[in-house]
Amino acid sequence: MISGPSQMLIAEIFHSLQGEGELTGVPSVFVRTSGCNLRCAWCDTPYASWNPEGKNLGVPQIIAAVEQYRTAHHVVLTGGEPMIAKDIRELATALKALGRHITIETAATVAPTGIACDLASLSPKLLNSAPDALEHTTWRRRHEATRWQPDVVRAWIDAYPYQFKFVVARPEDVEELEHMLAALQREIPPHKVLLMPEGTTLERIRTRAPWLAQLCKERGYRYAHRLHLELYGNKRGT
Repeated sequence: MISGPSQMLIAEIFHSLQGEGELTGVPSVFVRTSGCNLRCAWCDTPYASWNPEGKNLGVPQIIAAVEQYRTAHHVVLTGGEPMIAKDIRELATALKALGRHITIETAATVAPTGIACDLASLSPKLLNSAPDALEHTTWRRRHEATRWQPDVVRAWIDAYPYQFKFVVARPEDVEELEHMLAALQREIPPHKVLLMPEGTTLERIRTRAPWLAQLCKERGYRYAHRLHLELYGNKRGT
């Protein structure tokens, strides 16, 4: 039997402004793959992780959708966890051939192995991400065993321009992420470390903003606002 062309489960493809990180405000096409190897308690895209949904699309179909937005030079591969998506490397290669700037938003649990990438946006998960131990026993165990892979993180930062984005819920989280960064045994400039207040609403973010902003000032990290929440709220396609 001859199998048909392979496909990837895609939650959504949309044109928006980058809401997080060094490229905040840059018009970008987002390709959100569906499926994740983690289960963050505060996940803001459960339709791509806890309950993966979407359409099965081949690489040519995805490229055709991206090319509808001809003014957008930047493409963001996100998820879920895009690095576990089938044919993600083929997709990245095709986008690079079109001259697009590629950001890959990843939890950095899967090695890059040469994938085409212009900015590795790395978001290792902290203890605050763990799902409830009683309600999600199996996933809690998997999540904790997977969320921090220093060898994989080193592979990313040794090969690509990068940024770290950490979701911070409490002041103690900063101590934790500093231990993680130290374990990499690499010189990580503080301005490459962006701290985002945990929250899916502006109200929740604003409760954490004052003390997190102060920590950034004291330690030299970048405070990372979530522009898309400011502009559109917490909804899909933004």
